[in-house]
Amino acid sequence: MKIIPAKNSTVSQTVVTNPSTSVDDGMDEYNRLKSKLLLLTLAVGAIIGLAVWFWYGWKIFLSYAVGALVGTVYFRMLTKSVDRLGGESNRLGFSRLGLFVLLMAIAAKSDQLEILPAFFGFMTYKVAVLVIIAQDLSKS
Repeated sequence: MKIIPAKNSTVSQTVVTNPSTSVDDGMDEYNRLKSKLLLLTLAVGAIIGLAVWFWYGWKIFLSYAVGALVGTVYFRMLTKSVDRLGGESNRLGFSRLGLFVLLMAIAAKSDQLEILPAFFGFMTYKVAVLVIIAQDLSKS
């Protein structure tokens, strides 16, 4: 705790708590959220993937699984990009966009992959985000 003398005569002193502790707490919470979202994305992807395999078969499962894997890599790249915000790098995420375009191009050209299940697999990380939002809304 740091005490700063006041400039006017009506207040004798001002107490300032250490602002770095709140920043550290915020970063810890942010890192926990990133980890939770990544694990939730993997878990949701596995659960949906098994359901897709059971109901639609191997080919659709493979498309979904490839999309979910690429979506998880995309999400990881996105978190690293957010970590660098305000730092030395101000680049746009063209590599992330390229990853999605590459997935769609491969799914379109491949005889083994279907476009729509690959797209839905890619969007699996959004389900994890929605789960976190629903949890936060239920707490308040």
